Amino acid sequence: MGLFRRSSALPGANEALPGRSEPIATAQTHFVSGHFLAGPHPEGSKQVLFGMGCFWGAERKFWSLPGVYVTAVGYAGGVTPNPTYEEVCSGLTGHTEVVQVVYQKGVDLADLLRVFWENHDPTQGMRQGNDIGTQYRSAVYVSGEAELALIEATRRTYGEALRLAGYPPITTEIADRPPFYFAEAYHQQYLAKNPAGYCGLGGTGVSCAIGTGIAA
Repeated sequence: MGLFRRSSALPGANEALPGRSEPIATAQTHFVSGHFLAGPHPEGSKQVLFGMGCFWGAERKFWSLPGVYVTAVGYAGGVTPNPTYEEVCSGLTGHTEVVQVVYQKGVDLADLLRVFWENHDPTQGMRQGNDIGTQYRSAVYVSGEAELALIEATRRTYGEALRLAGYPPITTEIADRPPFYFAEAYHQQYLAKNPAGYCGLGGTGVSCAIGTGIAA
């Protein structure tokens, strides 16, 4: 089984790569803000994980938003502990590429969700545009029943708007926050370091009528 297969099916526990017990090396600080990626974070801050396809473009959508303290890219939602980028791209870890957004007290999660929904196509299953594979699936991972309920409500609202625009049902994976594994240093804030670099992110053009309207 090739390491770089394009898989549309998640691996079972007996198929997943074994990974490793220690985290892979990553950057210590955010290239744009200088804040520590892994903390400490301000008291009262919260975290959410967004999977929107290629995490290079997805991260750029969040790092300058009001009230966002720090962002980082990594892997979540799979089986393999502490995977590498190459392992995730194999389709044999079960992870999707995600952005960890640490936001401060007073920020409305609904505002972040509006940016999430509007800046990718959440109806495409195991792909995002020309990027195909389980690592590109749409996902939101949060903490607790209240946040899960909010996401489900926004999914219904945006799903109806997409339906009216002719799109199929939303396929976004919504779940309690699983372990988050930081990606390698060169992936962190990639498009700040490489402004002309690849960004496969593209929304549907359908507005999401939630939140208070912070700019994307």
